[in-house]
Amino acid sequence: MTLETILPPERALFDVPGGSKKRVLEFFSTFIAQNTPSLDSQEVFSRLVGRERLGSTGIGNGVAIPHARSPHCHSPVAAFLKLAEPIDFDAIDGEPVDLVFVLLVPEEADDTHLSLLSQVASVMNDADTRARLRRCESQRELHERLIDAIRRQSSA
Repeated sequence: MTLETILPPERALFDVPGGSKKRVLEFFSTFIAQNTPSLDSQEVFSRLVGRERLGSTGIGNGVAIPHARSPHCHSPVAAFLKLAEPIDFDAIDGEPVDLVFVLLVPEEADDTHLSLLSQVASVMNDADTRARLRRCESQRELHERLIDAIRRQSSA
């Protein structure tokens, strides 16, 4: 399972209103529940917030990777949000976040979960990739550049 297979173009969201970590997680939860009938927005939000309570998923360099397991998630689901304005995400480096890669996996998906998180971290750890994503001016361009970065990372 690769990130490319679970990140369709409609889930690369451009110019998403931020405001706060809570608002971004609420936005994603509502968005993903509208697009995935088995998921409930409140349950998704609750699980993402619960994971954040264990420690921020803000990994530094303006990037956050909120993730959670859900019993109603039948296969991994990913979304990428480029925020209109950076927000405080309690990131490990204290920097505001504007690139958010969200991952939901089934309750029992241990190896898959870790593999996907590792792929996201590898892609988002590249300074050139982050700069390219920040320069995007449309949803289509954002998805294309993200998929290019995922492909480059998987062939490295």
